[in-house]
Amino acid sequence: MQNNKSAKTWAVLLVSPFVICFILFWLIPVLFGIWMSFHNWNLNSGNNGFIGLQNYIEILTPGTLYNDYFISSLKNTLIFVLVSVIPLVIIALILALIIDNLPIKFKPLFRTIYFISYSISVTAVSSIFLWLFNNNGGFINNVLKSIGIIKEPINWLGEQPYAWISILVATVWWTIGFNMILFINALDEVDSSLYEAADIDGAGFMAKFRYITLPSIKNVSLFIVIMTIIASFNLYGQTKLITAGGPEQSTTTLTMNIQNVVQNMNQLGIGSAMAILMGIIMFFITVAQFFLTNNKKSLKEGSGK
Repeated sequence: MQNNKSAKTWAVLLVSPFVICFILFWLIPVLFGIWMSFHNWNLNSGNNGFIGLQNYIEILTPGTLYNDYFISSLKNTLIFVLVSVIPLVIIALILALIIDNLPIKFKPLFRTIYFISYSISVTAVSSIFLWLFNNNGGFINNVLKSIGIIKEPINWLGEQPYAWISILVATVWWTIGFNMILFINALDEVDSSLYEAADIDGAGFMAKFRYITLPSIKNVSLFIVIMTIIASFNLYGQTKLITAGGPEQSTTTLTMNIQNVVQNMNQLGIGSAMAILMGIIMFFITVAQFFLTNNKKSLKEGSGK
């Protein structure tokens, strides 16, 4: 009996820091943000009273200023999600497979090499890619001109689709290491006896990848896809520092416009409502992705039977 009480006490002590941080830095801010979204809250004059759903109505009513802000930046954000998730997942998986097949003594070195970019701040990353993609004397343009691919410099940061390409390349280089590490950990958990049996049967790399590797890491893969979608939805630093939302606001994301509404237009209530709507959209996309993946799995299992 005493041992059970001691175990419960230690369990509470170990879990409590996470619970306290969760309450202080997630639950309370979210609840406070929801509360503010129902109020006419101005940064200059403070809380001017409860207005119910008026902030949401103003954001979702076509033709209003805040609706234009919300819809245009939501479209930009969705564009980035669509173009970024696939390379962020596929390239990370390819790198993980390459490292997984290296000799054991080389694995820590290459894991560190590919992951180290993830530890760099977004400010430093943006400075690097501002220099690389600068249309006047940038490294990329100089290389392309020197090998004869282009005659005139490409305006990477001032024209589309080059601006999105620049942000995508910077994001992949910066964050790919995180997904890669998750894939490597998942690959390490795959039962090696399955590969040995496949080798005896004469299976090639693609057959082993399709029938052993992918099914074994499917849960981790789904987690990585969902986390990548959430991260891409929260795009801010790269567009803010590399393209400043241009050209013509075509890379202005939802997070950037929420900041603009709060800090430049002083509308904290409207900004909170936008943030809540953004969270709801992310939630439904994540749930849809989860059920879509599970339904595909069920259909495959049903057809197999």
